[in-house]
Amino acid sequence: MTEKLRRPAEETYGAELAALAGGDGERKPAGWALSPRAVVTYLMGGTAPDGSVVTPKYVGDRRLIETAVATLATDRALLLLGVPGTAKSWVSEHLAAAIAGDSTLVIQCTAGTDENQIRYGWNYAQLLAHGPSREALVATPLMRAMESGKLCRFEELTRMGSDVQDTLITVLSEKMMPVPELNTSVYAARGFNIIATANNRDKGVNELSSALKRRFNVVVLPLPDTASEEVAIIVKRVGEMAANLDLPAPKNVADEVARIVSIFRELRSGSTEDGKIALKTPTGGLSTAEAIGVMVGGISEATFFNDGRLTPDALASNMIGAVIKDPVQDRAVLGEYLETVLKKRQGFEGYYAALTDRI
Repeated sequence: MTEKLRRPAEETYGAELAALAGGDGERKPAGWALSPRAVVTYLMGGTAPDGSVVTPKYVGDRRLIETAVATLATDRALLLLGVPGTAKSWVSEHLAAAIAGDSTLVIQCTAGTDENQIRYGWNYAQLLAHGPSREALVATPLMRAMESGKLCRFEELTRMGSDVQDTLITVLSEKMMPVPELNTSVYAARGFNIIATANNRDKGVNELSSALKRRFNVVVLPLPDTASEEVAIIVKRVGEMAANLDLPAPKNVADEVARIVSIFRELRSGSTEDGKIALKTPTGGLSTAEAIGVMVGGISEATFFNDGRLTPDALASNMIGAVIKDPVQDRAVLGEYLETVLKKRQGFEGYYAALTDRI
């Protein structure tokens, strides 16, 4: 049997979830697999009742996760908001895994998403042969979540049109979904709720209507406050992803992560770390997620083409792809940064040479 390229969180961290559930004697909301306190422990890390270690899934403010968990214990939906790369989808997946034991009920929102992909569809062969019936109805992840009392995840909610977004108003306010073709409705079982993610930085964003906004509690996930915090996040995720892809992690991963984080933070903030030099900023976000992508790509290149040595040259092409989104404007921004900052910085000579060579 072919092994899955990526397993859902409830499978990957099944042992931790089982350990937390085994000694979880606290009050649980209806339909929840763990108590709210145990869910927070699963996300933030700690110790299970049996003494086993629970690894942190999110590095950041504990109060944000507590607010998110408390929201899902009410009848209000949760909206995780933040710039790209702030772990919104990651937190959403782990919340669903810990609370419902199932993180796979996902709807990826796009400009082409329509109401049939949100509410329900039809098996047209059955529909033509027998007319409208429950057997001919094709349940979406949202409908399945309502019927089973689980969490449904909406990724990039603001990507789909405002008229399609408003399909959720009845579901969120009445906890039911009308099926007029069958003269019936689907009512949500206890435990059902919605976790949505959104950002307002990218092009093509559709603002939520005020009616829909009122039905969400918004939790903003920020970028890491400090460089050390961002380095810790990236090193952890890169290690997990490299292991999943059977890529041996070079010994100098942490050192190279620190250098890339330094470059990315300066470019996105518009000034050097000491504040002495003002910089132009690129059009992209240069988020933590992009830094993770740069490192994983660099490790792959080092493994297969550089005898396992992770060097600035192995990382440079991936860095160029992350920084230069606009081929004219961003190339000029990076070129200026290389000449005014990186050329004079000790320890970054390899990055200056490799990046200069590629732009």
